[in-house]
Amino acid sequence: MQIGIVGATGYGGVELFRLLYSHPGVENINLYSSTQHGEFFQEIYTHVNNENYTLKDLNPDEMKQQLDIIFLATPAGVSSELTPQLIGGKGKVIDLSGDLRLKDRELYTTWYKNEAASEDVLEQSVYGLPEWNKEAIQSAGIIANPGCYPTATLIGLGPVVSRELADPSRIIIDAKSGVSGAGKKASTVTHFANTQENFRIYKVNQHQHIPEIEQQLMHWDTTAEPVTFSTHLVPMTRGIMSTIYVDLKGDYSLNELVQLYEKTYEKEPFVRIRKAGEFPCTRDVYASNYCDIGLALDERTSRLTIVSVIDNLMKGAASQAVQNMNLVLGMEETTGLHHIPVYP
Repeated sequence: MQIGIVGATGYGGVELFRLLYSHPGVENINLYSSTQHGEFFQEIYTHVNNENYTLKDLNPDEMKQQLDIIFLATPAGVSSELTPQLIGGKGKVIDLSGDLRLKDRELYTTWYKNEAASEDVLEQSVYGLPEWNKEAIQSAGIIANPGCYPTATLIGLGPVVSRELADPSRIIIDAKSGVSGAGKKASTVTHFANTQENFRIYKVNQHQHIPEIEQQLMHWDTTAEPVTFSTHLVPMTRGIMSTIYVDLKGDYSLNELVQLYEKTYEKEPFVRIRKAGEFPCTRDVYASNYCDIGLALDERTSRLTIVSVIDNLMKGAASQAVQNMNLVLGMEETTGLHHIPVYP
């Protein structure tokens, strides 16, 4: 199987390389960069210096005929222009950016401040949340890999929202991410002096992942309303914790809710539900494709607290993309992803 990674020098790209390098179904990995082509990959990332890979320039006509899977680990605004050039051959596209996730073109332009992909490309793209869209993914030619915050949040909300057990007008999401979620490009916010021993809220009510979350909630429950979504930057390298508050419509015990989550995800190899009263932390999923979930119920208010954790570069990006690749190629979805989380 011939694989291509566009944007190989970013954090998502190098994680894809690490996973695909040892994937049993991968014969060859081609690395592409529009700005650093011609350079040696091992000179940019010295931890892979046992291999010789030269970054290639983009040639869409050649790529779509020679490659089986093309991963786009690119900034927002790139995939919307590149994807149309890559379809029509044998290659299937898995986009890790946000360009193909939103079906409403105007909504994308409003939140991402870029021109949206064409209607044709958006109609062909399938939202790649494997735990909830497996059948569509398996027959897709274009997969929109979910965002990191939406992945943790939607896996956490799915069991109660899809069954309309939650009040859709009162969903509050309090999410935290490690610094790698901001990408490789340095900025004042991610500078060591501004992150170390500091805790920062950012993009208050303005994060571009908000409409992605709301779109999926509307798919599950057509009465769903806008959510309150806050994001924070934590002084750690990787990891996401999404703490979600929902008001329940009926009376349920904590054990009933835990059983509901266990039943919902019993056939999903990468979702782990904690026992009642136990909660995951980001270290529990570090460098893995797992999403761990813990629940708490306040019987005084009938409010459910959902704690969902993932590794933002793995289940929130690269390893979920590989999981989607496995599904679209008809392989066991866990192939190449049997990683026990790194500890400590």
